[in-house]
Amino acid sequence: MIIEQQVSVASAAAIWARTVDGLGGEVSPARVLALSPEALRAFGLSGPKVRYVREIAQAQADGRIDLDDLRGLSDTEALAALTAITGVGRWTAQTFLMFCEGRADLFPAGDIALQEAIRWADRRMERPDEKRAAARAEAWRPHRGVAAHLLWGWYGGVKRGEIRLDA
Repeated sequence: MIIEQQVSVASAAAIWARTVDGLGGEVSPARVLALSPEALRAFGLSGPKVRYVREIAQAQADGRIDLDDLRGLSDTEALAALTAITGVGRWTAQTFLMFCEGRADLFPAGDIALQEAIRWADRRMERPDEKRAAARAEAWRPHRGVAAHLLWGWYGGVKRGEIRLDA
């Protein structure tokens, strides 16, 4: 999720592939920490992303977080545990829990694509900010994550030219 922050899906996929390859096919805290920041940057990670990836790996190595233990926590507790790690913000934590744990009632309202799709759905001129997008998503509880996936799919279809907004 750190790699996917503020880059295109295609760029994230390319950087991730180089990262996995550079780690010898094993993405683990030990492998990440064994490499220098310069080696991680060579995969395409920015300086801040290198710091965040190393901080996540260090948090796992130190026992400050156990990603497997998150399953036993509520959404609120899991979000708090993840965001306590330097570099892991709310969007990163929410998308991690949605995609990696299959949690169905999270909505990363700070996501620009979701905000834009809400704007389209509501036929508004102005895109909602994070607070308004979160309030709008309350109507989809307890399946806000499902709504997010649908909105992302719609957004992607429009951006790829597969779906027209004026149709």
